[in-house]
Amino acid sequence: MKIKDLQTIYVDAGWRPWTFVKITTDSGIVGYSECTESFGSPSSLKTAVEDLKPLVLGRDPVAIESLYWDMYMRTRQSAGGLMHKAIAGVTNALYDIKAKSLNIPIYDLLGGAIRTQLPCYWSHFGTTRVRSASHIYKPALKSLKDVESFAREAKDSGFKAVKTNLLMFDKEGLVYAPGFNRSAGGPELNPNKKVIEQVRVYLSVLRKELGPEIDIMVDANFNFKPEGYVKLARAIENLDIHWLELDLYNPQALLNIKKAISMPICSLENLYTSRQYKPYLDVRCVDVASVDVMWNGLLESKRIADLADINDINISAHNHYSHLATYMSAQFCAAIPNFRILELDVDDVPWREELVTESPSIKDGMVILTGKPGWGADLNEKVAAKHPWPK
Repeated sequence: MKIKDLQTIYVDAGWRPWTFVKITTDSGIVGYSECTESFGSPSSLKTAVEDLKPLVLGRDPVAIESLYWDMYMRTRQSAGGLMHKAIAGVTNALYDIKAKSLNIPIYDLLGGAIRTQLPCYWSHFGTTRVRSASHIYKPALKSLKDVESFAREAKDSGFKAVKTNLLMFDKEGLVYAPGFNRSAGGPELNPNKKVIEQVRVYLSVLRKELGPEIDIMVDANFNFKPEGYVKLARAIENLDIHWLELDLYNPQALLNIKKAISMPICSLENLYTSRQYKPYLDVRCVDVASVDVMWNGLLESKRIADLADINDINISAHNHYSHLATYMSAQFCAAIPNFRILELDVDDVPWREELVTESPSIKDGMVILTGKPGWGADLNEKVAAKHPWPK
């Protein structure tokens, strides 16, 4: 069996494009993966994937280690970022081919499943209905009553945990806190008292309406410097926050924050390869390490999980993409001993379920794997063609 073609497929998913890799073989087996880049240069990812073509065409697709290291060695002076997302996309599609050729699920390539029912949390809870309500055809959250109603919806959903970003009430209603993602915050990232207090008010409403039985995670992203994260954590510590998620490219700074606050820390979702994770895991500056299978690739994600396990740190899979990514993340989580919880976006474009050949089984906050070959489902290219990006 030889690799016949390698291509990317872009899908317009409303507030961001989804990026897929497709590898065809001369045997007729097709491998798919997702490697979405929605933050900086999504269109550049296609070029990065195309640049890898000469290294893989005509090669044996089941020789995954050989192909991975050829791609890595050729590009190591541009390690990380878009290039590694491209390598991960190719590598993950190769795993899909190999598992299909053996008629086994991906997790069997990692030694078999430890579990096939995976707890997950409702990600971007509230965030999507503030940021992108029109794309998901849901009413926008604006008022205190809206948040209360939304929380009741979550209680009825069966999810045992939700994660929200930094939202706050102002004269326009519910909005992003300054600094979040693309909103104005300035590179200095200094939170003022009003921002922290208003975020606390929003989270207090959630805690009251969700009750003690549903865990609340708070994702602060790259919003603040260490001082700001500590101020935020201390302002909300009485709300029984399950973890504070934050991003910093400095293991010592993360460790200092961890020592200064009482709640657990989740971080590292923006890192690539076990080489980048190792300095953070060695000093145990996080309680939960977030790993993105789409960006790291299954091969490296397993290495990262093993390294975290050596340091007695659990893993959460970073997953806010299409349901192909949900399948990919779930296969990874099924086979690692230190799995904690899987991220899952509930609010999304209404046709997301149709984009895969079989919608994942999600019940009472659990993703249930079926044991079908490969990832468990394929990209539905006919549906993808109906939502091209760019238009």
